[in-house]
Amino acid sequence: MKKNLLFTFLLSCMSFITFAQSYQIGDVAEDFNLPNVSGHMLSMDDYKGVNGYIIVFTCNHCPYSIMYENRLIELHHMTSEMGYPVIAINPNDPAASPADSFEKMQERHKERQFPFAYLFDEGQKVYPKFGATKTPHVFVLDQDKKVRYIGAVDDNARDELAVSERYVLNAVMALSKGKNPSPETTKAIGCSIKKVKK
Repeated sequence: MKKNLLFTFLLSCMSFITFAQSYQIGDVAEDFNLPNVSGHMLSMDDYKGVNGYIIVFTCNHCPYSIMYENRLIELHHMTSEMGYPVIAINPNDPAASPADSFEKMQERHKERQFPFAYLFDEGQKVYPKFGATKTPHVFVLDQDKKVRYIGAVDDNARDELAVSERYVLNAVMALSKGKNPSPETTKAIGCSIKKVKK
């Protein structure tokens, strides 16, 4: 009986620790410094005069990420003019997903001509802090790096023409008017982040 209670307690502690490590609405995100496909390191502080950031955890191979590529390009063109650039981060371990290696990222970037930065989460140190679980998974931050929206890009991953709510765009528009995004969170739909099982 005591062993069962101890096991339950330890599980609850582990759940709390996992929760505490993930950013929630209102938390201030720690800056990162990650390799960009250009070959240079890039951080949020390297962006000058912005009003915020759209951090998108995405990758090369996931069908959902591929479905959203055109939408992310369009989103960046729209929101960067409002001071909210898209920053894409690949969280996958290439040992578990060879299609998501840094070299493959560079090839994909060149092929698609992404207008936004495409960073590699080397060592998978950044995505756990954000609490990203899917590709794609979006976090909209204000200029103080405070998390203001977490979730999906929009409400229809499979059919762009059937989208009725553009969550990220609406969040940015709300912030640009001094309002809180509504909704502040949605469910991210996509592939699980790939890591080597130990």
